[in-house]
Amino acid sequence: MSSKTPKFTWCLLASLYTTQYLGLGFLVVALVVILREQGATLGQVSLIYLMGMVWPFKFLWAPLVDKYSIARIGHYRTWLIVMQSGLALTFLGFGQFEPLNDFTVIYALCLLVAVFSATQDIAIDGLACRLLSPDERGVGNGIQIAGGLLGNMLGGGAVLLAYPHLGWHGSVMILAVGTCLPLALLVWFREPRWNTPRASGNTLMRCIKAFWRQPNGRHWLVLLLLYPMSSSLAYALITPILVDAGWRMERIGFSVNVVGSSLGVLAALSTGWLLTKLGRRKALIGAALVQIPGIAVIALPVFGYTSDMVATLSIGLFFLLYNPAATVLATVMMDHASFESPATDYTFQYSLNMFVAMGMMSAGAALADTFGYAGVLALAVLTAVIAALLSLRYQPTGRAAHRRYERSPLQPAALAISEEAR
Repeated sequence: MSSKTPKFTWCLLASLYTTQYLGLGFLVVALVVILREQGATLGQVSLIYLMGMVWPFKFLWAPLVDKYSIARIGHYRTWLIVMQSGLALTFLGFGQFEPLNDFTVIYALCLLVAVFSATQDIAIDGLACRLLSPDERGVGNGIQIAGGLLGNMLGGGAVLLAYPHLGWHGSVMILAVGTCLPLALLVWFREPRWNTPRASGNTLMRCIKAFWRQPNGRHWLVLLLLYPMSSSLAYALITPILVDAGWRMERIGFSVNVVGSSLGVLAALSTGWLLTKLGRRKALIGAALVQIPGIAVIALPVFGYTSDMVATLSIGLFFLLYNPAATVLATVMMDHASFESPATDYTFQYSLNMFVAMGMMSAGAALADTFGYAGVLALAVLTAVIAALLSLRYQPTGRAAHRRYERSPLQPAALAISEEAR
């Protein structure tokens, strides 16, 4: 029987990667607008943004996801069912309270959503690392990046637009139902029983040491830290520039969350497909080179070209040209993850990348006060050029990319069940 991943599994991965951002997109975009309209203070609004810090720290509990499970349910399937159910129940819980009047409870539920979604992400990344062969990972990570953008667009855009008609209770009910959809697929999915040795000792410390010692490991970590700097610095400028130009929030939301995210989805899926044709090294270099004009195009609004057409075109090109780098990075992260503890290895890399991205977004806004928008953009372009130069010297040597995947005798039957399920 062919080891090619069934269509059913691709649908499951796509639904999980999308719904994990459905609620987050609503909370960090729509809930902020709702609270502000109801008279919330800026301090309360800032707390909603602060909950995003849960995700960069998820590497701390990723080893638990690799280590513990209920064998008869499936290793990562156990975590996915629990976390997805937790998300749906939490959104139902939102409906029992009012955003501003019950802010303390609402915020506690927001933190639950952040923890559940982060843990779900650990589990789905671990499952994808094991399920997808190296030549399928490009498509898999194209789906991952596209799913995140789509979930954010639906939760932060579509549900917000429907909010005047649905109200608070109707909106959170939509989120609960949408989050439940992957559970139907998880019921039919049967995870293979993996023939892997149980990790011993401190998994996280072993992961860090392994990256430091493996061939090209240090070079890869430098790239992992450098790649997000340029795009994050540029992204931090977009909203302030448009606000200064007199754009209303709905115009900004449409240009960034709808037009930008739609083109980002297209870029991610296209890059995933191209990865199977080009290979890792060419794709990494190509994505780094394409990212440079994608960042430089933000110069148009920086220098005062903020008409609807020009600014939206600039933002669209930015999303179109920086998302290939995100897709390639995610794919190579999987190649550098071991088969024994993939969730920990992948999450460790992701967290490093996200720490830098969030730090650079904060730094971009702060540096603009001193050096102006043009100065920050020049720094963003410079870091993009350095990343491109360093990518020329990178040789893919990821551990998983060269590992022969040993599957248990039960795995083909398990995959057949999944395929026949739809």
